Amino acid sequence: MNAELYALLQSAVSIILGGAVGWERERAGKGAGLRTHMLVCLAATVFMRVGDFLMMHANANQDHVTLRTDPIPLISAIVTGVSFLGAGTIFRDSDVRRSYGLTTAASLLVVATIGIAVALDKYILGVGIMILALLVLRVVVRFEHKDSMPDHAPTE
Repeated sequence: MNAELYALLQSAVSIILGGAVGWERERAGKGAGLRTHMLVCLAATVFMRVGDFLMMHANANQDHVTLRTDPIPLISAIVTGVSFLGAGTIFRDSDVRRSYGLTTAASLLVVATIGIAVALDKYILGVGIMILALLVLRVVVRFEHKDSMPDHAPTE
């Protein structure tokens, strides 16, 4: 039961960290906002932890045989699921030859990595990824917009 309570604590941490990125997307008026990012981060953590529980359960039911697992397929499945979800946020406007939602789709993938990091007890990494994501979403966008603005105000 302690492992389950710890998994719930990790889930709460994931919700908070994913929510920080989602809050930024929500403030920016993007389609996938606070709740979506919280749930993606939570799901990634839970999938990783349930994978651990499955292995512990399988090992407990074996006589002197230890099962080994490779976490990469589990992580790959999370990435595939999140990518499918992220694809739903991407739209292309052929009239102006522009795509929308790519950054939000990428932020969903990033919060999944936060959830995986938390499930692996890498809290500093999870917090660091969240901070870096917020820097990219909040700070880099300012440079992006400055480059697209004219150098001087139009004259009349």
